[in-house]
Amino acid sequence: MQISVIAAEPWVVPTDVLVVPITADEPSDQILAELDRRLGGPLAGYRRVGELTGTPWQTALVPGAGIGASWTLAIGVGSEADFERWTAVRIGGAAERRLCGVSVARLAVYVPSGLTGTGKVDPASFVELVVRGVVEGMADPAAIYRDAPDGQPPQIEELTIVVAAGDIAALTKAAERGRIIGEGANLARRLSQRSSNDISPTVLADEAQKIAAEHGLTATIIGPEKATELGMGMFMAVGRGSDNPPQFIALRSGAEGSTDSRGRLLAMVGKGVTFDSGGISIKPADHMEEMKMDKTGACTVLAAIATVARLAPGLPLLAVAPAVENMPGPHSARPGDVVRALNGKVVEVNNTDAEGRLILGDALTWAEQQGATHLVDVATLTGAVERAFGKLITGGFGTPQAWWDEVAAAGARQGERYWQIPFVDEYRAEMDSWYADFRNSASPDGSLVKSGMFLREFVTRPWAHLDIAGTAYLTKNTPWGARGATGVSLATLVELALAGA
Repeated sequence: MQISVIAAEPWVVPTDVLVVPITADEPSDQILAELDRRLGGPLAGYRRVGELTGTPWQTALVPGAGIGASWTLAIGVGSEADFERWTAVRIGGAAERRLCGVSVARLAVYVPSGLTGTGKVDPASFVELVVRGVVEGMADPAAIYRDAPDGQPPQIEELTIVVAAGDIAALTKAAERGRIIGEGANLARRLSQRSSNDISPTVLADEAQKIAAEHGLTATIIGPEKATELGMGMFMAVGRGSDNPPQFIALRSGAEGSTDSRGRLLAMVGKGVTFDSGGISIKPADHMEEMKMDKTGACTVLAAIATVARLAPGLPLLAVAPAVENMPGPHSARPGDVVRALNGKVVEVNNTDAEGRLILGDALTWAEQQGATHLVDVATLTGAVERAFGKLITGGFGTPQAWWDEVAAAGARQGERYWQIPFVDEYRAEMDSWYADFRNSASPDGSLVKSGMFLREFVTRPWAHLDIAGTAYLTKNTPWGARGATGVSLATLVELALAGA
């Protein structure tokens, strides 16, 4: 896709569709008023009859008679005062989704000065985020296994961002950054949504090696024999139950021992359960088909390091993706089994469906052994986080507070929303075991807090945990995106890593 940023009146831009955001406030943008006059007044007319009042994601597609665009697509975005960065991402996605099934090769988006003058979203960020939204909006899981499904979003060949004024070189750079991050999110989404008979741990390791070869990264793949030899007792407790052998996957950017400009080696760790039946503690059959999505964290960190490699080649960075299939079988871990973790701690496995924390614990320890100074893990870990925060807010933990604040700030810059969950040390006693140092699961009350406290046992350096079980996957279409994997947290990880460029 060719992207350009131009300073021009929107009505002179030659394009198939011109996208214009419409706010819920009384119109104050004189350029938009002039555009409407040249169109013959349909936007004001729609507002008068209540058809297009600026309510978020209301749309109207009107012929572009008298201007350079063949059509004008007006999209409601709410009030200027409430405009946030995540809204900018959704403008791009909503345009793509509204045009599903429509033949569009050239798309232009007008940036109203009112939306970048509130102090919340500067012009460069707006351009980056809206381009990212357009790119992410072009992806649809219906196209993964079928050649030409109906109603697909248009695959844009030329995207033009139209501004009134500004540093065009800087805005063009921001647009390119948004494109690359959007493509990274789409890579993560596509990997996440591939079915479990398509992606096993071995296939995911193959995909990681392809990413490494394409982007100049170093790949390390540890199979079951070596993992056992190293002492990854928790990882193997989950992985040994399937005929598909576990694969411990790591990609590194930069030379071994190197750190970024801030003296960090950031490790991004992602849960890679390619299918989660629950093991011996088997899940209910209802919605079990969605458990192919339990590898989303791993897919996210692999796509994130590839994205960073495109934006800052050679930046020291580590992505770790422990990949397993959690199945019942003759070699599966049983409730009551006791295993030794890579860091030497002894864990009783009293629930084989609390498997994600087991493989992440060994992965976090391994990352520290490789020199990681700061860690973030991303995982579809608990159903409790979705019940607490729904599908639009990611819950998480972090220690020390300054590191959590940095992670959350990176997310905010990319329009991703997080809510910090507290550690409650009094709950630790409920995880005690007669036979081991602690158990991998405790009573259901406070289970979300306990999941984070379990992982905390395996880190000694600044660490944050992002539980994306609610936000990673949508079961229905939204005005701004297709159902399926969302790519959540990839942009946060990229933003966090680039802080050390």
